Amino acid sequence: MQGDAAIAELATAVDRAAYRRLGRSLSIRTVDAGSCNGCELELNALSNVFYDIERFGIRFVASPRHADVLTVTGPVTKNMAEALQRTYEAMPNPKWVVAVGGCARDGGCFAGSYAALDGVHNVVPVDLHIPGCPPSPTEILKGLLALMERVNARVSDQASAEGSP
Repeated sequence: MQGDAAIAELATAVDRAAYRRLGRSLSIRTVDAGSCNGCELELNALSNVFYDIERFGIRFVASPRHADVLTVTGPVTKNMAEALQRTYEAMPNPKWVVAVGGCARDGGCFAGSYAALDGVHNVVPVDLHIPGCPPSPTEILKGLLALMERVNARVSDQASAEGSP
């Protein structure tokens, strides 16, 4: 099947990038900042037996103090803004933020609501946006791969600039 081959190829790329990044370990903390839960279902699917992201050393963690990446879903309701900010501040450096879904990007169908802040970028800095309503687990994996490749490229560029091999 072509779909299975594409998933296998994506899995190989994610595995290589995860191995280069933090010695094969990447911890993700997820915050639902007021979503409809569609994006959470797709994020949760990454842990099922089909996608099994733990085989790449990527895992979801309960504490922001153990996280490298913060994934955020939803338009960020006014009631969740402080919790999101505190979660971000509790993460150690270096840290990255991924806005998952259309609502996290610009508020989606909740944009302009009296109760929403219209996107994650209005509360914490965003390093990557994964579009979709909701994005599929495959698209989320592609986004995480893009983030790891970007981070690996920056680390390589910094090492080159400092004269390291």
